[in-house]
Amino acid sequence: MILVVVAALLVPAVVILIWNYAYKKRGVLGFLRKYPDAELRGAVDGQYVKVTGVVTCGSIPLETSFQRVPRCVYVSSELYEYRGCGGKPANAKHRFFSWGCRHSEKYVADFYISDFQSGLRALVKAGYGAKVAPFVKPTVVVDVTKDNKELSPNFLRWLSDRSLSSDDRVMRLKEGYIKEGSTVSVMGVVQRHENVLMIVPPAEPVSTGCRWPCCLVPTYIEGLILMCEESQNADVIPV
Repeated sequence: MILVVVAALLVPAVVILIWNYAYKKRGVLGFLRKYPDAELRGAVDGQYVKVTGVVTCGSIPLETSFQRVPRCVYVSSELYEYRGCGGKPANAKHRFFSWGCRHSEKYVADFYISDFQSGLRALVKAGYGAKVAPFVKPTVVVDVTKDNKELSPNFLRWLSDRSLSSDDRVMRLKEGYIKEGSTVSVMGVVQRHENVLMIVPPAEPVSTGCRWPCCLVPTYIEGLILMCEESQNADVIPV
């Protein structure tokens, strides 16, 4: 009888844990999408806000490392390797028959956002070591398979610049970026300094809260949140 009671308590708990592990990212994205946009004109100093608008570069625009896409405010490059039965692991946690990240680099700079609701322009303090949580879906720009192992000179140069060997590996290079003119949602704290309107990272992590209808427990997100769901091949708004 005791075993039945213990099992009745443990099984739902295990199911909820597995569910949260599998749907954690989807739950976070749902929370971010549903979070209401604030109007910057009425926002007070220290208020946590979500602002959606078009971005423009600050004093230091970025460029993607492989495709050389210019005038970006956020760039990322991630090299993944597939590990078969006896292959080398890409990292310490790389399991057999799965993709593992061998190399990752992400950069973000200060930029401006023009709020759709109020038309105001704010400086987003995302660079210089600020804590940032980007939600930008990368795309595969290089795909090295078993049937296609011919490496381009550009990819070989990219590997060489980072002291990465090519060997006989199955690899994928993914790049993500937010280009000037893209529509972006930013979540952070309003700060005014000498008539300059800024959005800065919050001092404390932001909680998604319990989402009981979805059986999701709270997730905590640290730093300034950047979310861009535009296709990276889509046209951007001229600025």
